[in-house]
Amino acid sequence: MVIDIHTHTFPDKLAEKTVYRLGDIAHIVPQTDATNTQLIASMKEAGIDRSVILPVATNVRQVEKINLSAIRINESYSETGIFSLGAMHPAYEKYEDELEKIKAAGLKGIKLHPVYQGMDIDDPQCIKLLKKARDLDLVVVTHAGEDIGFPGVHHCSPQMCRNVMDQIPDLKIVLAHMGGWNQWQEAIEYLLDTNAYLDTAFSVYPVHMYKDSYFTDHHFRMMEKEEFLDMIHRFGADRILFGTDCPWANQKEYMDLIRDLPLSKEEKDKILGENAKLLFKLV
Repeated sequence: MVIDIHTHTFPDKLAEKTVYRLGDIAHIVPQTDATNTQLIASMKEAGIDRSVILPVATNVRQVEKINLSAIRINESYSETGIFSLGAMHPAYEKYEDELEKIKAAGLKGIKLHPVYQGMDIDDPQCIKLLKKARDLDLVVVTHAGEDIGFPGVHHCSPQMCRNVMDQIPDLKIVLAHMGGWNQWQEAIEYLLDTNAYLDTAFSVYPVHMYKDSYFTDHHFRMMEKEEFLDMIHRFGADRILFGTDCPWANQKEYMDLIRDLPLSKEEKDKILGENAKLLFKLV
């Protein structure tokens, strides 16, 4: 089973407008219109069996509405192959009650995006939320590192993630973008000896960017394949999860990338699905 653990979609009536607005901010060409329908078509083309949607609550008012939508999406999981995690915002006051509802609804875990949410991942309030998620055996997937749309903003650096792991070593956490987008050497320095998982999303080409100087102006870069492969070897295939960040990257191109790497079949199988199947208990 091939599982993409890092995708994003939006409600049909908002999807196209939202994805192109966000694409303009980040200077990236979206690869789908960010609807579930196009995600399903993309999965079929790429040979992906399951996609995990990671919804982001950019303010506390969105949390409950997004989680209700996630529950509805998951009702069709057996037909679509799409499974949504829940959303949480660190400033949401009733986080304990909402996390218990997420657990009861079978959502498997939550997504955080500290940059969009304006709070450090190791802020005491966020630590309390993460400890509750740990107690409920929920997986936490968080954006890690810089964000292409917010130059110079740091809310989830590898060192901050290390602070979290030191306080909650048994937390089931996935640090997106290979542990810290555009901060990969720091990820190696601070995270190598933790239990954190890394996902491959939006870390190495192919990514379709607008033809301008935005990347170089802000000292952004993508990993070279040799650097990407080195990180896989350093952390071990057991800790790497396949993710694309679709619609911000093309699922088929990322599948081809992983399959073309000089890794063993066992390593590729773990990265492409076995690790995710065990972590999220997906069938």
